[in-house]
Amino acid sequence: MDELEQKVYIFASIFALANKLQVLGDTFDKNITIKQWLFIVSVSKFDDPPTLSEVANFIGYSSQNAKRIAVVLNERGYITIIKDQDDARTLRISLTQKCTDYFTQRTQKELQNMADEVTALLPVTKKEKQVWVFTAVTAGITEELLYRGFFFYLMGEILLLFYFIVMCDKVFRTEH
Repeated sequence: MDELEQKVYIFASIFALANKLQVLGDTFDKNITIKQWLFIVSVSKFDDPPTLSEVANFIGYSSQNAKRIAVVLNERGYITIIKDQDDARTLRISLTQKCTDYFTQRTQKELQNMADEVTALLPVTKKEKQVWVFTAVTAGITEELLYRGFFFYLMGEILLLFYFIVMCDKVFRTEH
């Protein structure tokens, strides 16, 4: 695979991953899509109600796409769209109490789901605990020795020492 093919492959892989994440996110909550969620999270990051353009720039959406999402969220009661006091052409976005309440409830549900998923991964029986310890020790050793390069460093030092001893022996034999 040449360099151009590698770049195309990486570029396509990023898009495929983004699509898979969107599908996964959209299945998590039937009321809010992942793009709508990102829009709401972005609005919440501003101290004062942001403009539609500020939210679009923050996320990386086009102004048209941000407005389309904002209109849907406004219709569902999650945000309000108001005209700016100084410039009637500028739209400002605020989160509603419905939105805050919904995500407070959703956060509790998400935390419970995460706790359940983590608990399902933890060992319960004595045999599971033994396998868990063995796996953890094996992973730790593998990481330290191989992936951090310690093993290769150590082997290099040993081989260098061995080479040094052999060379000293040759020099000693040659001189005597």
